Amino acid sequence: MSESWNRRHVLSLCDFEPWEYDAVLQTANSFREVLSRRTKKVPTLQGQVVTNLFFEPSTRTRSSFELAAKRLSADILNFAAGSSSLTKGETILDTAKTYLAMGTDMMVIRHQEAGVPAAIAAEMDRLNCGVGVLNAGDGQHEHPSQALLDLFTLCTTIDRSQPKLSLLKGKKIAIVGDILHSRVARSNLWSLTASGAEVHLAAPPTLLPAAFAEFVQGTPIDRQLFIHWKLDDAIRDADFVMTLRLQKERMTSHLLPSLREYHREFGITRDRLKICNPHVRVLHPGPTNRGVELSSDVMDDPNMSLVSEQVTNGVAVRMALLYLMGSSR
Repeated sequence: MSESWNRRHVLSLCDFEPWEYDAVLQTANSFREVLSRRTKKVPTLQGQVVTNLFFEPSTRTRSSFELAAKRLSADILNFAAGSSSLTKGETILDTAKTYLAMGTDMMVIRHQEAGVPAAIAAEMDRLNCGVGVLNAGDGQHEHPSQALLDLFTLCTTIDRSQPKLSLLKGKKIAIVGDILHSRVARSNLWSLTASGAEVHLAAPPTLLPAAFAEFVQGTPIDRQLFIHWKLDDAIRDADFVMTLRLQKERMTSHLLPSLREYHREFGITRDRLKICNPHVRVLHPGPTNRGVELSSDVMDDPNMSLVSEQVTNGVAVRMALLYLMGSSR
């Protein structure tokens, strides 16, 4: 790879170049090998400080980033919103600058409002301090590291030794669920359509407006994105099916009549998968509502489900991101 990584922040995948995806995939594959050793630690980021600023609850993402930083020998600072000075009136930017004053080199940020990681990144750039910001999920905007670990999972399923973006060219990938409100879906749309895959979205019209087809327009890459309001049209002959968590508050907003009806129309079951590619694999970013988005027998079937592999791959992919951002400082 002739290009060298110079991206200080990872806030969105909308402007990622194909070679950057491959850099993450190949670096993550190297770290996956490290994680299989008896000694799972490397001194790559020794002396650097990674701060996890999570302003909303998280299990998988927060734990994954913390373990990734530890495996790279970085020092970790963890922020808890409920016991922080935010409760005394401190602003988010002042909180970030407090951690900067403690010697932070990289910040991993999750917030319930879209744009907060970008605002902190802009402040770090204004201060010219060299701190990198990684978006760990912001509102209904994006969740780049989740999409990258999904991409890594898909590519290593096809070729475990040489994962690369082009492996997905021509593959049919269906994304099913609450797409309208999903930051995971938005990041996955950028990465999967950049690979040359044929991406099909399926959800009730209230969770997938027709205008969503325009989401990936206006970029130099030819992206294939299709909208369906019936599940079978989206998953027929699919190579991969990705389900998304159905947020139960959508029912109180009258966007869905009931969870039972949603499962009947859009739930992924073994019977429904019979119209897919015979070797179809299923993904879910978690947490999963069993029996709603995905039946338990599919989720627990190692010949179909890639859910556990997604969680495992999350550490290697987040190690890769921290390494690439830390090395470019």
